[in-house]
Amino acid sequence: MPKPVNSGAPSSPSGPTFAAIRPMRRGVLTERRVTCSKPGCPCGHDLEARHGPYFSLTRAVGGRTRTRLVSAEQVVVVRRQIEEGRAFRSELETYWQTCERAADAELEGVRAAQAEKGGSTRRSPRRLRPKSGS
Repeated sequence: MPKPVNSGAPSSPSGPTFAAIRPMRRGVLTERRVTCSKPGCPCGHDLEARHGPYFSLTRAVGGRTRTRLVSAEQVVVVRRQIEEGRAFRSELETYWQTCERAADAELEGVRAAQAEKGGSTRRSPRRLRPKSGS
């Protein structure tokens, strides 16, 4: 197995922490105020009289949109979890970039080792020309 390559990127030695489970989530938290269909309810014509606020957490799962309602008491926690998820994705992207730089450096090392060996490059065999007039 090849030894790890130091890319010189400023990051933690082990990258993002996967061992400790942190409460985080993906998605978007939205606040809505809705109208009802009851006749005579002021929400139908007065924007300030709409019902709510109702909070919903929406995210894509397997190519489909999933939405769940969140209570007003849970909003602060869900916002923090979404922010934790964004920070984690940022850490993960930085880690991927560091790994790719290390992989590129490893490839350059292989190329340099081949150049040191010297020798000629292999040529493809000559093809015979078809005889004309046959």
